[in-house]
Amino acid sequence: MTVSNEEELAGLKAIGAIVANTLEEMRKTVEPGITTAELDTLGRRLLEEAGARPAPELTYGFPGATCISLNEEIAHGIPGARRITAGDLVNIDVSAEKDGYFADTGASFAVPPVARRIERLCRDGRRALWTGLQQVSADRPMAGIGEAIGAFAKRNGYSLVRNLASHGVGRGLHDEPHEIATWPDRSDRRRMHEGLVFTVEPFLSLGAEWAEDDGKDPWTLYSVPKAPTVQYEHTVIATRNGPLVVTLPN
Repeated sequence: MTVSNEEELAGLKAIGAIVANTLEEMRKTVEPGITTAELDTLGRRLLEEAGARPAPELTYGFPGATCISLNEEIAHGIPGARRITAGDLVNIDVSAEKDGYFADTGASFAVPPVARRIERLCRDGRRALWTGLQQVSADRPMAGIGEAIGAFAKRNGYSLVRNLASHGVGRGLHDEPHEIATWPDRSDRRRMHEGLVFTVEPFLSLGAEWAEDDGKDPWTLYSVPKAPTVQYEHTVIATRNGPLVVTLPN
């Protein structure tokens, strides 16, 4: 999507705030003993109370309102009876639609007590996201996002999952432009134009470079090789003045 007027901007800001606030409330609720289904039920209620519809369910028939992934799962985890325990690494991905506009956000959280290296991984996952976001601006190369994140990862001793990319969003959950790399990809010659709406969502890892399903369900993805992995995601609009992030909580 490309934002062309104030009405479209207002629509994106509205759904962006809804998914951001939902993610924040779900994060606050994460504690040992809660099931991922209970957490998802909260997410669904918050979205519906705000007049929004869960985007994975709406678009793809995903069996849940949100994606909740634990430990070895790194994306598209199905909410269910699994209980969160102390030391778990939890990823929550919230995307939704309201009034024809879509926004997408996500974050990873470690449930205390956790090892220092996992705390550092979460901290640096957030830093990697903002490193990429700082490259967003009208008429700049799209590949600059992945170049900057790749340099950050290399400098700090991390790997990046290279088959889970960022994507356009706005009028659909996955819009053009497709396959925006959050790792170095010099083959990408595209440039960001003013008003372009997309996600930035690096998967930073302590060793993984790929994501695969295990054949047990068509959704859940696991790290290959197996390693702790975090994902942080915002929906952003490219402007002449840099990035306009629409998925910040109120």
